[in-house]
Amino acid sequence: MKLLIITAIAAFDQDIKKMLKQAEVKNFSYKEVTGFKDISEMSMEGNWFGSEMSQNESILYYAFVDNGNVDTFIEKVNEFNAKQESLSNIHVAVLNIEKHN
Repeated sequence: MKLLIITAIAAFDQDIKKMLKQAEVKNFSYKEVTGFKDISEMSMEGNWFGSEMSQNESILYYAFVDNGNVDTFIEKVNEFNAKQESLSNIHVAVLNIEKHN
């Protein structure tokens, strides 16, 4: 059993749900969150908003997943990210679960 943690911009919400279904992940939780990015090192000319902090409407998913389904989901995410023209991607972290009931 693995813990799958997924973060992305809110615009990718339906895409993530579709990929979870394709990977046969039947149970998951999600929460709308605000993502922040420190852009203070970016030149002010290249920074459209003229602010040092950028924030985005984001989404956070987490699910306890059987080992075999994790690889399928990650493959779907890699395919999706490879096709993106935007700078934003879906990010996935996988954690081992030592014990569960």
